[in-house]
Amino acid sequence: MANETEKTEKNEVKALQEKLFSQNKHAGQRMTEQELADCNVFCEDYKSFMNLAKTEREANAFVIAELEKFGYQPFTPGMELRAGDRIYLNNRGKSVILATIGTEDIRKGVRLCAAHIDSPRLDLKQHPVYEDAEMGYFKTHYYGGIKKYQWTAIPLSLHGVIIRKDGSKLTVRIGEDASEPVFYITDLLPHLADDQMRRTLAQGIKGEELNIVIGSMPFRSDEGSNLVKLQILNILHQKYAITEDDFISAELEAVPAFPARDVGFDRSMIGAYGHDDRVCAYPAFRASLDVPAPKHTSVVILTDKEETGSDGNTGLKSAYLKYFLCDLAECFGANGRTVMSASKCLSADVNAGFDATFPDVLERKNCAYLNHGVCVTKFTGARGKSGTSDASAEFVGEIRNLLDSQNVIWQTGELGKVDVGGGGTVAAYIANLNIDTIDIGVPVLSMHSPYELVAKTDVWAAYRAFRVFLES
Repeated sequence: MANETEKTEKNEVKALQEKLFSQNKHAGQRMTEQELADCNVFCEDYKSFMNLAKTEREANAFVIAELEKFGYQPFTPGMELRAGDRIYLNNRGKSVILATIGTEDIRKGVRLCAAHIDSPRLDLKQHPVYEDAEMGYFKTHYYGGIKKYQWTAIPLSLHGVIIRKDGSKLTVRIGEDASEPVFYITDLLPHLADDQMRRTLAQGIKGEELNIVIGSMPFRSDEGSNLVKLQILNILHQKYAITEDDFISAELEAVPAFPARDVGFDRSMIGAYGHDDRVCAYPAFRASLDVPAPKHTSVVILTDKEETGSDGNTGLKSAYLKYFLCDLAECFGANGRTVMSASKCLSADVNAGFDATFPDVLERKNCAYLNHGVCVTKFTGARGKSGTSDASAEFVGEIRNLLDSQNVIWQTGELGKVDVGGGGTVAAYIANLNIDTIDIGVPVLSMHSPYELVAKTDVWAAYRAFRVFLES
C-alpha cells in the first residue's frame, strides 16, 4: 500500500511539474517524421540560396528574380492595389521590401518581418592594388565585427560591382566555381611567430595586415618596376576592360569561398558563411511567398548595413521603410502614421547559441540552444539594455500565444551575460516608428566567423514562425 501511495505522489509531482515548469525539449523529440522531412527539404533550398547569395547585392538580386516569378510587381506611389496584389521596392540593389496586400483595412496595420542581408566581410580599399617583394596584393578594410585572425589562410572569393569610367557596370564574382582562382591572406608560420604570438588575440592580425594575395607573375619585360602589378592590371584590362582608377568607383567584397555544407554524422546542422543574418532573411522571404492571401497586409524588408550600424540610405536608420509604408497607406487613402501605429513587427535577427566549449559568457537559464527552436529575444543591447527597444509584456504575450497556438517550436534567450557584452539589431529603428517590435531569430554558433553553424530544425522553426505571423 505504501508503494502505491508513493507512486501516486510521484505521478502527481511529475504532473504538477509538467504543468508549472517551462518545458523546452529538443526539437528532434517534438517533430514528426513528416516535419523533419519538410525541414530537410527546406534546408536544401536554403543552402542553395547561401551559395548564390554571399553579399547583399547578390541576395537582393536573387530575391527580386524569385519575386517576379511569383507575380510581384514593382511598387510605385499612387498605384491601384487590392487584396492579393504582390509588390516590391528595390532600394539601390542592396535592400528590398516585398508586400502582399491583405483583406483587412490597412488602417489596422501591417505585419512586418525585418531581416538584414549584409554580413561581416573584407571590403577593398579604393586604391587596393599594390606590389611588394614581387607579390601582388589587394589592400582591404574590414566590414562589421570580425575576429581578424580568422580571415587568414582560408580561400577567399571576390564579389561586387565596378563602375567603369564610361559609366558601365561590371558585376564581379570570382572564386566560387572550382575552375576559378581563389584569393588568400597569409599568416606567419609558427616557427617564426614568437613575437606575433605575444600579441593579444585581438591584435594577432592587425587590420592593415589583412592584405589579399592576388598574383606573383611579372609582366614579361626586363624594364620597369611594379611588373607584377602591371601583369595583374593587364589581365584585368584584357578580361574586364578596367583600369586601376576604376577601383575608385567599385564595391568589391572578399568573402570566404566555402560552400554551405551539412555538418555532423547526422547532418543535423549547416555550416556556411553569412548565416548572420541570411538564415533569418531567407525564411522570412519564403514565408512571404507562401502566404498569398494574408489577413493583414504582409511586409518583409531585407535590409543592408546592419553590421555597421544601419546608417546610409540602404540601412534601416534611413527613411526608406517609413516612406514606403506612408506611400502604401496613401494608395488606400490612409494616413501612414495611423498604419504604422497599428502595425506589428518581428525583427528577424540571429542570437548566440550556447556553446559548451565556451560556457562562461552565456547565462544558461536565459540563453538559446541549438535545436530548441527559433529564439524570441525581448531585448538586446549591451549591459544596461543600451540600444534596445525592449518589447512590451503585452506584445511578448501576443507572440507567445501565437507561436504556441500554431505549434511553432520556440525558446527565449539573451545575447550574453549582463556584464559580458551584447549587441544590437534593427528592432529599435522600427520600434521608433511606433511599431510594436520584438526580435526573433535562429541561434548561431561561431557568429561573425567565416563559417558559422546553425541547426536545421531552428531554421525550419524560424520559417514557421514568420509564416504564422504573416498569416495572422
